[in-house]
Amino acid sequence: MRYEIATLTIRLGKAAAVTAAIDAAFKAGEAKGELHGCWASEIGTLNQIILLRGFTDEAELRRERERILASGNPFGCGEDIVTLAFDSYAPFPFLPPIKPGRYGSVYEIRTYMLKHGGVPPTITAWEAAVPARVELSPLVIAMYALDGPARFTHIWPFASLDQRAAIRADAVAKGLWPPKGGPQWLTGEMYSTIALPTAISPLA
Repeated sequence: MRYEIATLTIRLGKAAAVTAAIDAAFKAGEAKGELHGCWASEIGTLNQIILLRGFTDEAELRRERERILASGNPFGCGEDIVTLAFDSYAPFPFLPPIKPGRYGSVYEIRTYMLKHGGVPPTITAWEAAVPARVELSPLVIAMYALDGPARFTHIWPFASLDQRAAIRADAVAKGLWPPKGGPQWLTGEMYSTIALPTAISPLA
């Protein structure tokens, strides 16, 4: 399994039109892969639509990437896209596939930059810590990048920003998070986006 995050920075006021075009592209079979999530950025870099897609393997992801890069009208909304960026990922191997469903009205998409060699120990640390952590709130996915610098991204849903703050504080207070040994592999450079599910998102 491979995942992709496509980040569409769009023209002001075009979120509804862009999501409608994305929906049409998937329904028509023009956009490939399985759409797992479609969010609009709320805190962080604004005017972004963030797509999470799944592919059966690397070859399928690459074929779709090449198709999109060659298109003058990606996702049927090319005229409203200012910039389009892609990140390719492999899931942490102990995690189950993403399942659609209603998990929360607020999603945090967070990326940590890793030191060289940090992927294997990070996966090990997360495998030990996740079972207790997900008892507090569900995890959509944690995955490591296959292109660019070493990094990993995780996506957590919450009912609200207040719930997010409370759960994060509770996890730290109980010693459940961060994963033991995990932070030592981080460079300290990290990015976080709070995003809201759009009407077409299978994860809502």
